[in-house]
Amino acid sequence: MTGAGSVRSSYSRTAIALHWLIAVLIIGNFAGGLLMGDLLGSADPADKRLGFTIVQLHKSSGLTILVLSLFRLGLRLAAGAPALPAHMTSTERALAKLTHWGFYAIMILVPLSGWVMVSTSPLGFPTLWFGLFEWPHLPLAMNKELSGSASEVHEIMAFAGAGLFVLHVAGALKHHFMDRDDVLSRMIPFLRRGSI
Repeated sequence: MTGAGSVRSSYSRTAIALHWLIAVLIIGNFAGGLLMGDLLGSADPADKRLGFTIVQLHKSSGLTILVLSLFRLGLRLAAGAPALPAHMTSTERALAKLTHWGFYAIMILVPLSGWVMVSTSPLGFPTLWFGLFEWPHLPLAMNKELSGSASEVHEIMAFAGAGLFVLHVAGALKHHFMDRDDVLSRMIPFLRRGSI
């Protein structure tokens, strides 16, 4: 088994699958988060019902992201990651590492703050994980102030994550089309290095 400091030549199939699954869940959750506020504030009962449905999907997806991200982090620490290309400058390497670990922080802290928010909300709505079972709240007392603070952290970090996402995509495209290295093809195995 390789360790956290180990150098791999490529990502495992599990790491690749987790990367894309978490990415899809995050994009969907960000879109749902933007949409549900308008729906819940609507005077139309049908919009409100749809809003509550999206809230439950948002919470279910968020908790799924949390669990998958913790698993992915454990995998990353245990198995290591491919080395960065030799042509990268020290600034590019630092930026890549900052973005990488920033994503882990966002993927864990955004859903965790959401979990704190709903656990401490005086409204006391349950979280039904994709309608299959009730996900337990954290053992915290209902507290409007703490719920509000968690909500602010949740929103700020979600938008910070969106910024990191843009930076991440821009970096991947730069590697592929300008540097013509294998960084993007490591996560998209059928993609040839530097292909256009």
